[in-house]
Amino acid sequence: MRLGIDLGGTKIEIIALGDDGRELLRRRVPTPRGDYGATLQAVAGLVREAEAALRMTGSVGVGMPGSESILTGHIRNANSTCLIGQPLGRDLEALLQRPVRLANDANCFALSEAMDGAGRGARCVFGVILGTGVGGGLVIDGQVLRGANGIAGEWGHIPLPGAGADDLPLPPCYCGRHGCVETYLSGPALAADHQRHGGEAMEAAAIAAAAAAGDARCEATLQRYEARLARALATVMNIVDPDVIVLGGGLSNLQRLYANVPPLWAPHVFSDHIATRLLPPVHGDSSGVRGAAWLW
Repeated sequence: MRLGIDLGGTKIEIIALGDDGRELLRRRVPTPRGDYGATLQAVAGLVREAEAALRMTGSVGVGMPGSESILTGHIRNANSTCLIGQPLGRDLEALLQRPVRLANDANCFALSEAMDGAGRGARCVFGVILGTGVGGGLVIDGQVLRGANGIAGEWGHIPLPGAGADDLPLPPCYCGRHGCVETYLSGPALAADHQRHGGEAMEAAAIAAAAAAGDARCEATLQRYEARLARALATVMNIVDPDVIVLGGGLSNLQRLYANVPPLWAPHVFSDHIATRLLPPVHGDSSGVRGAAWLW
């Protein structure tokens, strides 16, 4: 049995998967905000309850915001700030009395979709998160590629390729730089771009609905978004050349992306033939917790 934990800012969720990927149990509790010790106890409590309910023990994988420093083993770059600087993996192993594997939530998303989701059967899968932020994870032959620095797949903080007049001035990013992919392709970035080009204050979903209803300004906003997404993904393709790219996060629900983006990335991909498929997720919001279970 594999146990997966999705350690989020508002909720902690556990899933138990059988060896065939079948869901055996799923439960969730609120995240104790700002309290690291209580967060550890909440995770341990979910594991104990799941194992008691199923009368078996399992491996434990944890998906989380941020990443584990290879140098110190401490958590870094997490929007759940109480985790930053903490030896989360070591502390959970001490509580649970077994090895625990940690991975960034985007890596867990990519692994879930590679194992038994949209990328099933593909050798190389790049999973993309397009939500409040932008992240990514790379899975090769069923294994998450962590990288020498533990940052493989972090395409959200590369500069937007081919920035033109419509993309200027380069928006500031929380990382301290300007013009990162995240500042153009996250949900808030889409809304901000719409306003920057004379539109009303609207959320991404409302912009998409208005575009579908014939609003020309909203349609122009989505076309700018699609062109930027195509250029950014083309950069990934030129380096990694994945078989499948799977979109996740709230903006993955924009069905038009799957038809409109591939023709736009073609001029930016260094090949006369493009076999890479752009696909929606099979498991959607469940991919993070499922991917954590698949870490073993």
